[in-house]
Amino acid sequence: MKPIINSELTAFFELVRPAINTTLDQLLPAETTVPSRIHQAMRYSTMDGGKRVRPCLCVAAFGVYRDDWKTVLPVACAIEMIHAYSLIHDDLPAMDDDDFRRGKPSCHKQFDEAIAILAGDGLLTLAFEVLGRTSVFPEDRMLRAISMLAAAAGSASGMVGGQVLDLDFEGAPVTAEQLEAIHRWKTGALIGAAVQIGAYLGGSPEPDLAHVKLFSERIGLLFQVVDDILDATDGSNRDEGKATYPGIYGLEKSRAIAHDVSEEARRAIAPLGEPAGMLLAFCDYLEKRTQ
Repeated sequence: MKPIINSELTAFFELVRPAINTTLDQLLPAETTVPSRIHQAMRYSTMDGGKRVRPCLCVAAFGVYRDDWKTVLPVACAIEMIHAYSLIHDDLPAMDDDDFRRGKPSCHKQFDEAIAILAGDGLLTLAFEVLGRTSVFPEDRMLRAISMLAAAAGSASGMVGGQVLDLDFEGAPVTAEQLEAIHRWKTGALIGAAVQIGAYLGGSPEPDLAHVKLFSERIGLLFQVVDDILDATDGSNRDEGKATYPGIYGLEKSRAIAHDVSEEARRAIAPLGEPAGMLLAFCDYLEKRTQ
């Protein structure tokens, strides 16, 4: 079963996802660009039909304040490049050791480990190159956005730090607080940055940013709680030995936690009113998704 998505969000996805894919295609080096193998690997891992949750959230948050959403597409795509890099590295034998990603061989299986590592490095550095040459926003806002994204991807309460915690606690008992920290850093930080950067570049005033930040933190955690539930019920054993919500709370309690976190996100963004309706729709979408 596919998740039930309201008609406005469906229309949003049908409009924005193709634009994101087109922009990614334009920003990534062509497969024939020398050295071709690294660029083939970068495109293989990025242009593979992902849900584009992070760039879509960036566009939706930008749209709270501005209608010209196409101007933020390079920024949204830079965020997706960083997500793609993280998946390549997560799948490596030294990390999660996964041979498949989204129904096809992982990057290191399709190419080799060295190329996979370098493809991830290439995507991470290209993301910041794209941001550095984006000139449609005020320089001070662009610099702050770059700093926000770097922190979300980094080692201190960001994606890299979350991966380290995940490795440290693999096969070991964890507390509820430790589990939430792993998820907030490893997955939630980049999702949260996508929302915050979109709103900030859209022109969000400082008082609104507090609401946006809380919403983004909650929706980032929601995504991972639901991911844990899906991994526990799809028979893949992808999270075997990992710290997960079903592993601590069981499935029924985990679903209740996901609902509570979704409601917290709704309350956080409610003060922004009707313009934030698309972000509210993401709460339902992320809570009820089935893949």
